[in-house]
Amino acid sequence: MTTTNTSAGTGSERSPVGLAGTARTTGLLYLGLAVTGALGYQLVRGQLYVADDPESTLSNRVDHTSMTRLGIVLELGIVLTQALAAVWFYRLFRGIDMFAAGLIAVFGMVNAVAILGSAALLATALDVSGDKSLAVSGGTAATVQLLYVISGHLWGVGGLFFGLWLIPMGWLALQSRWLPRTLGQLLMLGGAGYVLSTFVSYIFANADLVAGLLIVPATVGELWIVGYLILFGLRDGARSDAGSTRIAAG
Repeated sequence: MTTTNTSAGTGSERSPVGLAGTARTTGLLYLGLAVTGALGYQLVRGQLYVADDPESTLSNRVDHTSMTRLGIVLELGIVLTQALAAVWFYRLFRGIDMFAAGLIAVFGMVNAVAILGSAALLATALDVSGDKSLAVSGGTAATVQLLYVISGHLWGVGGLFFGLWLIPMGWLALQSRWLPRTLGQLLMLGGAGYVLSTFVSYIFANADLVAGLLIVPATVGELWIVGYLILFGLRDGARSDAGSTRIAAG
């Protein structure tokens, strides 16, 4: 039996040369996601939020209002770059496998929505810090701390979908041969590790070290694909039939 599947777009648009610009744009968007994520979650949040000390968290927010607002802006930047990167990954890989490319877009968008919820909670915490009448039972400090805890858990559970988007990304890297084979394998391994890390962090108490080790392959894979897409675009040894008519005999 012979089946024919003609992908949308011309052959030149779906060739490695035709997609070089898309690849570099995708890499730049992913870099934006990495930068806003590192600054927003690791740097700004780390300076404002003090675990088990609501009064210190509230004091930090009141004393550093500009940094608090910067944290909200950075989280919105994460949402923006995550959503755009998801769309551009779909544009990049849809000629290889539209379903798998769609999975990258869907999983990326779900994670973006989770961080959007976190940004809204941080904005609410800012309002509560300036207007004590908005605080719930327990006082202003307790309310702000609770909002930060919920925000952190949105990041935690959102990690499930951040891991899921890496798996089809790695699979498509392997199928297209547009990227190093080891990179594709590392992204798939990293995605599985991210998903497992999410479950481990909630199943076991004090499992931060194990959960952190599980996401190391994902971190390496992300840095690699960002650098590769920006510096090299797509390699010359890519599959030549992407986006053209495919014939499968059976």
